[in-house]
Amino acid sequence: MNTFLHTLTDNGELFWRGFKTTIELFLISAIGSLVLGTLLAAARVSPVPILRAVGMTYVQVLRNTPLTLIFAFLVFAGPKLDIGLEYFPSACVALIAYTSAFICEVVRAGVNTVSPGQAEAARALGMTFPQVTGQIVLPQAFRSIVPPLMSVLIAMLKNTTIAAGFSVVEAGAIPQYMSERGENQFATLIWIVIGFLLLIAPLVTLQRTLERKWGVAR
Repeated sequence: MNTFLHTLTDNGELFWRGFKTTIELFLISAIGSLVLGTLLAAARVSPVPILRAVGMTYVQVLRNTPLTLIFAFLVFAGPKLDIGLEYFPSACVALIAYTSAFICEVVRAGVNTVSPGQAEAARALGMTFPQVTGQIVLPQAFRSIVPPLMSVLIAMLKNTTIAAGFSVVEAGAIPQYMSERGENQFATLIWIVIGFLLLIAPLVTLQRTLERKWGVAR
């Protein structure tokens, strides 16, 4: 038990640095993914054929490309294409590009639950497609997609550990540093699992809060 506790207390700075980077990576990527995913969903339900085609192509390509390959492309192929991003920004771009494809499909599914009659009535009143989408459709769509949306974000939080393989010192990189220090690897992994459970807990709480709030609103 003492060894288990000392693994954390003796290496607190490393754990803090790793999880701090994980949180930063998650927050930036989550915001970027939500924005891009929502725009892609709007494109996929747009009356403009070319926008629908672009949205569909993006989703099909990114959703079926392994996330590790997206990381590798940005880190290794990027500099040869004059895409000179450092490791942390590259990780953010990779996570946003990948996760936004899944968020797009979740949002699009939510849009399909909104009655077409509401959009038609809004257009009859003279509202444009962006106005109908932003003021009528999306607010209702988001109410119905809280559980799947949170599932995607939780998956992205866990996917941040891939960044450790591309020189980003986040939580997934902690075992490597602990191994070099000769620390107990089993205890290290247990503490990392506990850390991720603590990070996921607020997302689950937020999901339940939004479900209660919007459930009452409906």
